[in-house]
Amino acid sequence: MEILIILLLVILAVGIFRYFRQRAYLKTLTENEFVKGYRKAQLIDVREPQEFQRGHILGARNIPVTQLKQRLVELRKDKPVYLYCQGGSRSARAAQLLHKKGYQDIYQLKGGFKKWTGKIKTGL
Repeated sequence: MEILIILLLVILAVGIFRYFRQRAYLKTLTENEFVKGYRKAQLIDVREPQEFQRGHILGARNIPVTQLKQRLVELRKDKPVYLYCQGGSRSARAAQLLHKKGYQDIYQLKGGFKKWTGKIKTGL
């Protein structure tokens, strides 16, 4: 029983550490904050192509998180990167990868595309 409690505490501590470390390099923005900055940034939808085709934020490029490592050459390090996915978990994973590769100015949409109320485009 004691080992189980210790294991749970370690898992909790690691989760808290990752959360605060991520907050140091990834800024989560409300839709209004996101709209103010994404036109001057690289707007990246990290969902899969079929999700992107069903609807995406106007002006977004589709670079699925599963392809991001291979497609880093498509992103500039000197411009902000605005990320979004369906709910927020994949954009957080994408941000972690970008941070490891030296990107500094990384933002994600709070709540993801499912919370987006702005203009969207469907199809390619």
